[in-house]
Amino acid sequence: MKFTHLLGIGAVALSTVACTTNPITGRSSLQIANNSEILTMSAQEYKTTLSKSKIITGTADAKRITSVGSRIKSAAERYYQSIGRSADLTNYNWEFNLIQSNELNAWCMPGGKVAVYTGILPVTKNDNGLAVVMGHEVSHALAGHGNERISQAMVAQYGGSILGGTISNSQWAGIFEKVYPIGSQVALLKYGRNQESEADQMGLYLMSMAGYDPREAIPFWNRMEGAASGSRQPEFLSTHPNPETRISDINKNLPKALEYYKAAGGKI
Repeated sequence: MKFTHLLGIGAVALSTVACTTNPITGRSSLQIANNSEILTMSAQEYKTTLSKSKIITGTADAKRITSVGSRIKSAAERYYQSIGRSADLTNYNWEFNLIQSNELNAWCMPGGKVAVYTGILPVTKNDNGLAVVMGHEVSHALAGHGNERISQAMVAQYGGSILGGTISNSQWAGIFEKVYPIGSQVALLKYGRNQESEADQMGLYLMSMAGYDPREAIPFWNRMEGAASGSRQPEFLSTHPNPETRISDINKNLPKALEYYKAAGGKI
């Protein structure tokens, strides 16, 4: 059995046939990988990760993860429905789990497979802080950042030599594992700076649509910066925007976020 993918014959041709526009931020990206295959692999890897982790259930914190995640999920679904793009989320099978770990981490696999680590909860402090984290991570999935990263790896590996070609199971698995090295450590998931900045913006809007106060985003990221250990790399060497850039961008996007928050019943 072989997986079929669109492999490029050049940047112009690829951008013509596989350019995807984010319906919330307006950013365009190249996404040529097969989403159904990505969702299948993501579900498998998520299940494997949970089987090797201590999952917290039934506690107040576990219930908060489910509650905040469900509200953000519902807000995303309402928005996508309002713009006629509900089909984008048809194959999502959302899950929200709290994992026992001291790591300051949370993530969302394609298809809405969300994990939050207990180590980040003291930094989130409250539901608004948790919504900042979960909105950001869910945005990576909704924006197709996994597909974008896989597409970049496919083009880099195959040199854009084939359009509509096929790659084997092992080749596809190798590409997927480079982008999502979950077998070794989920914390190794990496996105580019543009993707991280987009997840900040999109996540800010989603949490606002869900009725969480977007003004809590700046205090959260300040706490996160303070809690992070080790020295920070210069922005051009890091996949995350530096704190000054992140705060500046949040302030720029805050007025629109507050409009969404007010429309969701929030008090300005």
